[in-house]
Amino acid sequence: MNAAELQGRLAVVTGGSQGTGLATARRLREAGAEVVTIARTPHDSGSFTVQADLATAEGSASAVAAVAERGVPDIVVHTVGGSRAPAGGYAALDEDLWAEELALNLLAAVRLDRGLLPSMVDRGSGAVVHVTSIQRRMPLHDSTLAYAAAKSALTTYSKGLAGEVAPSGVRVNSVAPGFIRTDGAERLIARRMREEGLSRETALDNLMHVLGGIPLGRPAEPEEVADAIAFLASDRAGAITGTELVVDGGTVRTI
Repeated sequence: MNAAELQGRLAVVTGGSQGTGLATARRLREAGAEVVTIARTPHDSGSFTVQADLATAEGSASAVAAVAERGVPDIVVHTVGGSRAPAGGYAALDEDLWAEELALNLLAAVRLDRGLLPSMVDRGSGAVVHVTSIQRRMPLHDSTLAYAAAKSALTTYSKGLAGEVAPSGVRVNSVAPGFIRTDGAERLIARRMREEGLSRETALDNLMHVLGGIPLGRPAEPEEVADAIAFLASDRAGAITGTELVVDGGTVRTI
């Protein structure tokens, strides 16, 4: 992607303060886009930032209003997501935790799309990318069952939405990452090193094994996921819609 490929485009990136979201905002900006990031906490990403909690209806509404002041988006990327559910399987997931996981990992995208898509449909062009997870196909029942279920729902929603808005010139796709080397992953590795007395290499190997193994032998970098997102948002993917692009180093072995 060259430095002028997205020149003049307005891009919105949720979860743009860290990890994949931050890498995506930088990648789109390098390609010439004007980028608006949405995050719960203030940050200096080099982009215009909207501070909002997209896990709430009120936060989504305020974010939509702030984006509308900048114009009609050409690109909308939903990277916001995560899980704070404890280990313990289904019995550890109470009503509040289920609601929290669904609000952050599914409804945040649904609400923002509902607010931003009408203007994109009216204009007749645009690209939306939802960041899901390979856990929708390989759920980890002990710790992230609700997260996996929400991401599965997001994938289904993305597929259905793609068929609805494609005739209006708006493309909708999803990117499903596996293990990504983010700050959160590094904290998890450090915790395993500390609690189990492991070397960093062993802690990383054990974590990759728990996640199903990575034939490529390493986690993906946030920038690699951002490149996949940027491609789907660009004109080079002009005939691609309703598709899920997996970035997992080969973890998912089924067809």
